[in-house]
Amino acid sequence: MRNTTLAGQMRTAATALLDALPGPARALAARPFDDEAGRRWIEYRPLPRPGACLADLDRTGRKATHRLLATALSPHAYAQAATVMALEEVLDRREDWRRGRHSDDYRIVVFGDPARDDDWSWRFEGHHLSVTMTVAGDRVSPAPLFLGANPATVSYGGRPVSRPLGPEEDLARALLDAVGPDGRGAAVVADEAPADIRSGTRARFDGRIEPVGLRAGGLGPTGRALLDQLVALYLDRLPPELAGQEAARVRRGDLYFAWEGPTRPGGRHYYRVQGEDLLIEYDNTSEDGNHAHTVLRRPRGDFGADLLAEHRASGHP
Repeated sequence: MRNTTLAGQMRTAATALLDALPGPARALAARPFDDEAGRRWIEYRPLPRPGACLADLDRTGRKATHRLLATALSPHAYAQAATVMALEEVLDRREDWRRGRHSDDYRIVVFGDPARDDDWSWRFEGHHLSVTMTVAGDRVSPAPLFLGANPATVSYGGRPVSRPLGPEEDLARALLDAVGPDGRGAAVVADEAPADIRSGTRARFDGRIEPVGLRAGGLGPTGRALLDQLVALYLDRLPPELAGQEAARVRRGDLYFAWEGPTRPGGRHYYRVQGEDLLIEYDNTSEDGNHAHTVLRRPRGDFGADLLAEHRASGHP
């Protein structure tokens, strides 16, 4: 019965992955669930990280890793993730092969025993990609989820050849256009974009990021529809079961949309959408506007914090 649920599918895929790994790789991939420092982790920069590396796995291990990753992402988001990974080779070429970036430099780690434990989690992560899923019983908590792209756009003859995060930029710009001068005046809260997404690689939100900008409750029908589409774009990175769960939660509160930096295309820019335990961030961090970061977070529920608390309060140790 468990396999009919998303949590069950993840359990099956994670168990098959661990069973497919030889001893040394399994030792790197399997960690105890109470390893809080390792479990509550997000790092989207090209830095060392825990887990078993795709480059060191055989074909069976790599395919098992991809099957687990695919349980957490909708088909289009899985395609975005695969493109993000492939862009490492493109970026390495642009950098004259100096840094040795490669598309298999991503790591998988499982916390707890998915075959036996009620509470467990897993993470797939590398440069510009971080996917964390936490499971408690038959429920899944899906954050943080980070996707970036460098280069964000590869063009030929003025037409994009690769632009994996294009919809995330285009919908936000369409929203800015739709709300008119007054709406843009409220939405644009700073003339310069920050250096990066504000949540960064913090595992916990020790300080509140204040909701500012354009309030959804004050938007007209067109503006509200576009904001709803923008939020849905990020939630629909998840499988339908999870996307519906998160959408129902988001609808219970108000939303705010804030933009920082110039609104004309081609320069550094940033936006965020905030709601009840929701934080969506997007930025383009290079001077030519060609290096994008996006993240979906739940400041109070990241890494399954609220789900695990509920599960344990219900009588599960």
